Order: sequence, then C-alpha cells, then structure tokens
Amino acid sequence: MKPLAALKLHHFGLAARQPELAVAFLSAQGFHCGTPIIDPLQDVVLRWCERPDHTPVEIVTPNSSDGPLKNVLALASTSFYHLCYEIDWSTDESLEKMRVAGLRVVTLRAALPAVLFGGRHVSFHMVQGFGLIELLESRARERSASA
Repeated sequence: MKPLAALKLHHFGLAARQPELAVAFLSAQGFHCGTPIIDPLQDVVLRWCERPDHTPVEIVTPNSSDGPLKNVLALASTSFYHLCYEIDWSTDESLEKMRVAGLRVVTLRAALPAVLFGGRHVSFHMVQGFGLIELLESRARERSASA
C-alpha cells in the first residue's frame, strides 16, 4: 500500500476577491453555495459550494486587508490555491508519514478549530513540488480523541 493512500481529497480551495462571481459560475453548473461564514481565527470569509458527485469548492475571501490571502490575491482576483485532504491520523502523524515518504513539508499554519467544519481541526502546509495543502482531521478522529 502507498504510504499516503489514506489521504482523502475533501475540497478545492478558491481564493476570490469577488466571491459573488465565483458563486454565479458554480451555481450555473448546479452547485449549491451556502451563506458566507466568517472564521475569525483564520481571518477569512468562507462559502461552501457543493454538488452531488462532485468535489466541493470552498470559496475563501479575505476578512481583512492583511489576512492570509494577501499574497495569493496580489496578482489575480481569483486563484485555486489549496487542496484539502481529510485525514484519519492526527496532523502530526500525517506530517510524519509524508516525511517518511520522502516529501519535504513545511507547516504554514498549525492545527486550529475551523468554524466551517464544526470545530474540526485544520492546518496548512506547503509540500515542495506540489503546493499548498490543508489537512482536515476526520470526524472519526475527533470522536476517538474525545473518548
């Protein structure tokens, strides 16, 4: 078995200065986009867009002029900038598995509770040669950690 085969693609992260334009495009494809949610810990506004049998899209908009999307949106008004993977291991275990697999991974934002995902922990990491990933701890992991 491949060492990272258990990583499950959860969603695409789309940074957008004008989220209504992204919502219009996704809606025209049959996606349903929820209402905006402010995540003060991440300093962003989020909209979750989903369509059956398709990978969801998380539209991420800056909540302040100095937030984490400042550099992402410096050259373009929209950009797919991260892939999110749901993990059954802890964040630390997942990072160790990546390193054992020979990947160079740099943590940009340590795990913190995410409003959009009911307080489940998310973290952001740069994988050399691939790009930015978000790790989302699974609900099963959350239940076993609290038991």
